[in-house]
Amino acid sequence: MQAQQCIIMAMICATLMQICSTMESPSEVDKIISLPGQPNVTFQHYAGYVTVDEKQQRALFYYFAEAETDPATKPLVLWLNGGPGCSSVGVGSFCEHGPFKPSGEILLKNNYSWNKEANMLYLDSPAGVGFSYSANTSFYALVNDEMTARDNAVFLQNWFTKFPEYKNRDFFITGESYAGHYVPQLAQLIVQSYKEFNLKGIAIGNPLLEFNTDFNSRGEFFWSHGLISDSTDEALNSVCNYSQIIRQSISGSLTPVCAGIDSQVDREIGKFIDTYDVTLDVCLSSALSQSGMLNQLQRTEKIDVCIEDKTNEYLNREDVQKALHAQLVGVTRWTTCSRVLKYDLQNLEVATIPIVGALVNSGIRVLVYSGDQDSAIPLLGTRTLVNGLAMEMGLNTTVPYRAWFEERQVGGWTQVYGDILSYATIRGASHEAPFSSPERSLVLFNSFLQGKPLPEEP
Repeated sequence: MQAQQCIIMAMICATLMQICSTMESPSEVDKIISLPGQPNVTFQHYAGYVTVDEKQQRALFYYFAEAETDPATKPLVLWLNGGPGCSSVGVGSFCEHGPFKPSGEILLKNNYSWNKEANMLYLDSPAGVGFSYSANTSFYALVNDEMTARDNAVFLQNWFTKFPEYKNRDFFITGESYAGHYVPQLAQLIVQSYKEFNLKGIAIGNPLLEFNTDFNSRGEFFWSHGLISDSTDEALNSVCNYSQIIRQSISGSLTPVCAGIDSQVDREIGKFIDTYDVTLDVCLSSALSQSGMLNQLQRTEKIDVCIEDKTNEYLNREDVQKALHAQLVGVTRWTTCSRVLKYDLQNLEVATIPIVGALVNSGIRVLVYSGDQDSAIPLLGTRTLVNGLAMEMGLNTTVPYRAWFEERQVGGWTQVYGDILSYATIRGASHEAPFSSPERSLVLFNSFLQGKPLPEEP
């Protein structure tokens, strides 16, 4: 009898061991076999959900592309798009610096993908953005910066459980636009409460850092680029400036005077200028018979100005969603920017430039950069804020303001303070710099990761 029990126990143990050996790891469950229309690649990529609140059934969607070569030796980089409420997967990955870009029924390999230099993690945040969701839809009623930073930190903590091999890797947080709030606030929370994350630095492009300075620089940018008249520029300087217009619009109390000036600006600029890049042609409807591929001035690469439309079409395909392990929860279509999320726009007036200073004091390397053709958050305000922060902190200039180079051409201009705070422009780039200047953006990204000065004159 005892012998039979031993045999039975041995069989049970053998069965359990067999089950365990065939069980997939948490990360393997999210591995992407192949995206529809995808070219052959040598790296692994993953997508799926990480729950950040079990009780409310709130989960954030991510896309993760390991480095093309030697992923075990490369850092981990988190990318966050802004909005607030726009998709990092849809914009950052598929329109800017991810490994693929949609083109009709297929995906094209991006020759300037940032996963050439790092393991890239794209996060749709907060819930309600992209494929991220909350089963309790009351969450969408009024989301703010504090909630977003908290959920992003919990996401990282749980994501590292799925991918433990990355937990001690050098870690960087990057983003653009309203990520001028997301990135510093998440980094600050990590420094304060998640010291186990090996955070080394942050990089933010065309970021919202201080409401009045950033938005009031728009008028000067418009005027200096010939987009508005002298009289309209004078009105923006003396009657109603941009920070007043935006503040009144948020509160629903736009005065007739400010509304009139805002309308005059719109009339003079016209509807065929992209304010995120005042030199780039816009994507017109197919009825107007415009090709999506347009030559960028003095560049050999081409910019697909209709890439956002193509991404929207691609990510709404059922076969694509299945391959990404994604689902539509509470919405019928994927959208670039959320239509269900109601973000607390009063948060726009929270200055994050002091947080950037606190991060520098904590030893976190900071890069702030500007695509110099962006009028939404122009370089004029950003450069002023970074220079003012350096002076306030008593940081000496370690790299004087100079041109930097990509190949044999000027890539932009840069200045470095105390070898820990850097500012750079990307020449000819838009609000989404890697979209319009992919080569130069990749050079900037690589220098940032390595902690090296941008290339000097060849």
